[in-house]
Amino acid sequence: MSQTDAGTTGSGATAPAPEFSQGSGTLTDVAHRLTFTGKGSEYFGIWIVNLLLTIITLGVYSAWAKVRRLQYFYRNTQLAGASFDYHGSPVAILKGRLIALAMFAAYNLAGAFNPILGLFVALLLIALLPRLLLKSLQFRLHNSSYRGLRFRFNGSLKQSYVVFLLLPLASLLTFYLLAPFCHQRIKRFQHNHAAFGQTSFTFSVPVRSFYGLYLKLLGVVLLGVAVLAVGISAFFGGQFLLANGKMDPQAMVMLPLLMAVGFFLLFFFVRPFLEAQLQNLVWNHTRLGEHRFVSTISALRLFGIMLTNLLGIVLTLGLYRPFAVIRLLKYRLQTLTLVAAGDLEGFLASHGGAVAAVGDETAE
Repeated sequence: MSQTDAGTTGSGATAPAPEFSQGSGTLTDVAHRLTFTGKGSEYFGIWIVNLLLTIITLGVYSAWAKVRRLQYFYRNTQLAGASFDYHGSPVAILKGRLIALAMFAAYNLAGAFNPILGLFVALLLIALLPRLLLKSLQFRLHNSSYRGLRFRFNGSLKQSYVVFLLLPLASLLTFYLLAPFCHQRIKRFQHNHAAFGQTSFTFSVPVRSFYGLYLKLLGVVLLGVAVLAVGISAFFGGQFLLANGKMDPQAMVMLPLLMAVGFFLLFFFVRPFLEAQLQNLVWNHTRLGEHRFVSTISALRLFGIMLTNLLGIVLTLGLYRPFAVIRLLKYRLQTLTLVAAGDLEGFLASHGGAVAAVGDETAE
């Protein structure tokens, strides 16, 4: 179902979609599109102050800068007329960064002192990685809220070691033949163990869909290389014929430039293509209780935004970056819609009482 079919208006407001029956009752789908109200000029002020204070304090302020940045993003992201919020503590983030810095320093010092000791420290850090990633997921979701209700993550440490350590290792040992399987298991772990209040998210993408996604990506790369090869051959073949069998020196100079530009555009397209395909695949098969999501992001549109953002950043020596971030985020969010099965207000109210206690326990 497209966003228009789901009942989303052009302005991002909500409108009722056609009714459907479920069991003995009748429910009405209502589409709520995510919207972002932030502006590049507003975020530029936050970004430049964060940057200057981080430099002046030799990085200490970066934790406060992160909280300020995320709060701006969350509070300007709206769903059904209400905003999200971020509650992370700058002190907790700073402590985490100091620990990470100490671990990184220990690895470098150990490697400089003794390569074997450095390898041991590296293996130790790899062994700790699944635990750190699990804590990161728990921290981010617990400190995210919508209308006062917290999100949470209830994945186990054992599951984290399987998806973040054992499966990537198996993928490496099979020369990445298991990479799509590993990717699917990571996404399933992230979504199936996330919850909003007492309602869990569910994820239903089969492994074969991830293999199909990777095959599409490979096909795009191979097709792009073939098109570039044919185009360059045709161009220089024409130049060769027009010059009566002699290659134009100017054309010879242009060859490396054309090849570099062509391959840059091709491989620059790989990221937006993968991100767009992945977002649509994952969110179109994710539900929150009875509610479902619809994602309609376009790879070509995403590519155009990323490419022009890069040009803007380069031409302004980095000053366009805040505007680029807002532009990209605004597009990503507006392509995602929550299709609520029935009244979203009733759903939120019915979960308000139980969430607070869970939130307190998690905080403890």
